Amino acid sequence: MRFQFRSLESRIVTLFLLLIVVVQVVGLLVIQGGIDSNARAAIGVELNNGGKVFRRLLEQNAQSLRFGARLLARDTAFVAAIGNNDESDRATIESALANSGRRIKATASMLVSAERKITASTSHAQSAGLEKLVMSMLDQAEASDGANGIALVERHPYQVVVMPVKAPIVIGYIVMTFPIDRQIASEMHNVSGLDTSILTRDVQGNWLPVASTLGTPVVAGVVQRLQGQGKQGAAEVPFDVEVQGMRYSARRLLIGEDAGQSASVVLTRSIDEAIAEYARLERWLLGLAIAGIIVSAAVSVFTAKRIAQPLTLLADTAKRLERGDYKGQIAFKREDEIGALAQAFDSMRDGIAKREQEIRRLAYWDTLTGLPNRAQFVLHLNDSIAEARQREAPVFVLMMDLDRFKHVNDVMGHSFGDALLRQVAGRLQLQLANRRNTSAQVARLGGDEFAVLLPDTDLEQALAIAREILAALETPLSLEDQMVDIGAGLGIAGYPLHGDGAEQLLSMAEVAMYAAKQRNDGAVVYDAGIDKSSAQSLSLLTELRNAVERNEFRLFVQPKLMLGSGQAVGAEALVRWVHPERGNVFPDEFIPFAEQTGFIRTLTRWVMEQSAMLCQELASQGIHLKISVNLSTRDLMDQDLPVKFADLLARYQLGPGSFCLEITESAIMDDPVRAQQTLERLHAMGLELSIDDFGTGYSSLAYLKRLPVDELKIDKSFVLNMENDIGDSKIVRSTIDLGHNMGLRVVAEGIESEAVWRLLARMGCDQGQGYFMSRPMPASQLAGWLEKWQPPLGLAGADASTNPAAGLTLAE
Repeated sequence: MRFQFRSLESRIVTLFLLLIVVVQVVGLLVIQGGIDSNARAAIGVELNNGGKVFRRLLEQNAQSLRFGARLLARDTAFVAAIGNNDESDRATIESALANSGRRIKATASMLVSAERKITASTSHAQSAGLEKLVMSMLDQAEASDGANGIALVERHPYQVVVMPVKAPIVIGYIVMTFPIDRQIASEMHNVSGLDTSILTRDVQGNWLPVASTLGTPVVAGVVQRLQGQGKQGAAEVPFDVEVQGMRYSARRLLIGEDAGQSASVVLTRSIDEAIAEYARLERWLLGLAIAGIIVSAAVSVFTAKRIAQPLTLLADTAKRLERGDYKGQIAFKREDEIGALAQAFDSMRDGIAKREQEIRRLAYWDTLTGLPNRAQFVLHLNDSIAEARQREAPVFVLMMDLDRFKHVNDVMGHSFGDALLRQVAGRLQLQLANRRNTSAQVARLGGDEFAVLLPDTDLEQALAIAREILAALETPLSLEDQMVDIGAGLGIAGYPLHGDGAEQLLSMAEVAMYAAKQRNDGAVVYDAGIDKSSAQSLSLLTELRNAVERNEFRLFVQPKLMLGSGQAVGAEALVRWVHPERGNVFPDEFIPFAEQTGFIRTLTRWVMEQSAMLCQELASQGIHLKISVNLSTRDLMDQDLPVKFADLLARYQLGPGSFCLEITESAIMDDPVRAQQTLERLHAMGLELSIDDFGTGYSSLAYLKRLPVDELKIDKSFVLNMENDIGDSKIVRSTIDLGHNMGLRVVAEGIESEAVWRLLARMGCDQGQGYFMSRPMPASQLAGWLEKWQPPLGLAGADASTNPAAGLTLAE
C-alpha cells in the first residue's frame, strides 16, 4: 500500500499509530505486573458487553418480526380476507403468511382468530408446540400493539412475535417465529469476537446444546459444568471451564422460559488467548518505545500545526454561521481534504442563507396575497402591545371574515376565489394607505379571514376605520368580466380594554367577528357577554350530540285530516327532547341553534329514520300514512340528500309516496338555484313536496310556480283567529284559491275549534290539523287514536286508515 503523505488521511493515520505505540509503552511499564488480572477484567467486560450485544441482536430480530407482522396486519387485502371469515380466503391468508415470513426469514407464521384459535399456519408442527405460549401473549399484544417472547418447541428455542390485526377492532392475531440457532450464534461471534453457544434445559434439569461456534469438546465441557451446577446455578455469573489444557471464561445468560423449560446463551472467551495478546503487545511496545517517542514527537508537532490552524478557522466560520452571519469568507485555500472542506463550508453557508430566507418567507408571509400571515401578525401584535405597555397607549385589532366567499368559491372555482382574495387584500391595503396611517398592518390569517393591526389607535378611531373598510368592501369587485358583491363581518378587540396578549386579543376579535356575522351588524366590538353566549352555545351543541347518542329525542305525531269528511289521512310528526336534567326542552330552544350550527342535518337524519320506522310499523297494521319531513336551508344545500332518501326507502322497503317533504319559503330563498336543483331531484324520485308556513316568507309567486311542489300549508298564525278576524279570514280564503288555481293541495295548520274547521271546509280547504283534532302524542299512540277518532257530526265520514298524507316538522 502506497501512502500519499500529502493527504490528510495518511498523516492522521500515521500520527495516531505512533501515539498509540507511546501510550502502549507507558501502559506496559505501569501494568506489567497485572497482565493476568487485567486480562480477566477485560474478559469480564467483553462478556458483559457481549451479553448486551446478544440481547440487542434478539431485540433486532424481534423488531424485524414485529415490522413484518405489522406490515401484514395493515395490508388491506389481508385484513379483508380475515374479515370475510370465508373458507375460500384461507389460501390467500396462508399465502400472505408464507410470503411475509419468507421476507423476514421467519420459520413459521400463523394466524390466530379473534376467538383465539389458530386458523392458519405455515408450520403445523410448530403451531401445536407454540399454542399455549401464544395464547398467553394475546392480551399483552392487544394492549401494547404487539408482544414478543421466547418459546421452546422440541427443546429448540424460538423467538415469537404476536401482532393484533385491527379493522378497527381486533379481528385476529399474526404470530411469527424466528429460530435461535447457529445463524444467530455465528452472527454474535462475528460481531463481538466471543464464542457463542445456545443451550436449552428441560424440566428435569438436563442441558442440551442447540448450536455453538465452539468445538464439540469445549461445548461438552460447558454442558458438563452447567450440569454440575444443577437447577440452582445462577445466570449472569461468570465461571471458568478447562478443556484439553485450554482455559475459558464463560457467562450464561437466561433468554427465556417456557413451561418449566429454559433457553440460555453461553458466551465464552479463551483466557489463554487473552493473556497471549497482552504478552505479544508487551514485547511489541518494548521494541518500539524509544523510536516511537522520538518520531511521534516530531511528527505530532508538524501535523498538529497543519491540522489545527485551518480547522480553527473553519470553527470560527461555523460560529459565525450559528449567529446568522453568512457574509464571512474563509481566508485560505488548499488542495487537500481540508481545502475541500473549506469549499464545502462556503457552499453550505450560501445554501443555508438562501434556505433560511425562503423559510422565513414561507413561515411569515402569505404566498397568495403577499400579506403577512397569522404567525407574523401575532409577532407584530405582541411587539405593539409591549411598546404600548411602555407608552401607556392603546392597540386595537380588527378581524374580518368575508360573506358568501364559500359560495363564490364553489360556484366560480378556486382560481376565481384566489383572485378575489388578492383583490380584497389590495383594497384593504389601499384603504389604509388612503388614511395615511403608516403604522397600520394588514394580514391574511387564513381562508377568507383578514386582520388589521392598529397601534396608537383608540376605540373611536378603530370603529371609524372598521366602517371605512366595510364601506370599501360594499363596492362590487370586477373579476374576469364578473361583478361580485361581497361584504364582511368584522370584530374589534383592543389592548388594554379587552386583554393584554396577542392570542387573547385575536380570540376576542374572532368572537366579536362571528357575532357580527350572526347579527348582520357589520362591525361588533368584543363584549364579555358574547363569550358567555358562545360558551353556552358550545355546551348546547355538545348536549345535542349526546342526545342523539343517548336516545333522548322522542318522535311525537299530530293527526292530519280531510276537512270535508273528517277522514284521517296522515300524521304530522314532531321531535321532542327529553333532557335527563332539564326535563322537556321546547323545540324553540334548540331547533334554531341546530340550524345555525349545522346540527340540523343530524337531527333531520334522525327524524327521517324514525319516521320511516313509524311508517313501516303502521303499514304492517294495515294503516298507510304519508310522512313528510321538514327540510332546512342546510338540508337543501346537501347535494347528497336525494341519495340519502333513496337509501332510506330501500332499507325500509317503502315507496316514495310514503313521504312528503316540507320546505319553508325562507329556506328556499337563501339559495334559490341550489334549492331548486335539489327539489327537482327529489320530486323526480316520486317524493311529494310542500311549501310550509306559506305566507310568512318573502318569496315571489313567479319563483314559487317554477318549483315542483304539490302542497301549500297555510301558517297557523292566519288560522288561529280567522273566526274573529276578517283580515285573517280573507288571507286564508285567498291562499286557498291561489293554491287550487296553481293545482296544489291546501292544508291549514292550527285548527283549535269546530267553527274554524267548518269555516275552512266551506272555503274549500283540503286538509287540516290542530289541537281540536288532537294534541301531539307519542308515535306509539297514533294507532290507538285512529281507532277512537270520531269526526264532528254532519261530515260525510271516511275510513281514517286509508288514503294517507302526512307532514313531519322538526318544531311545532
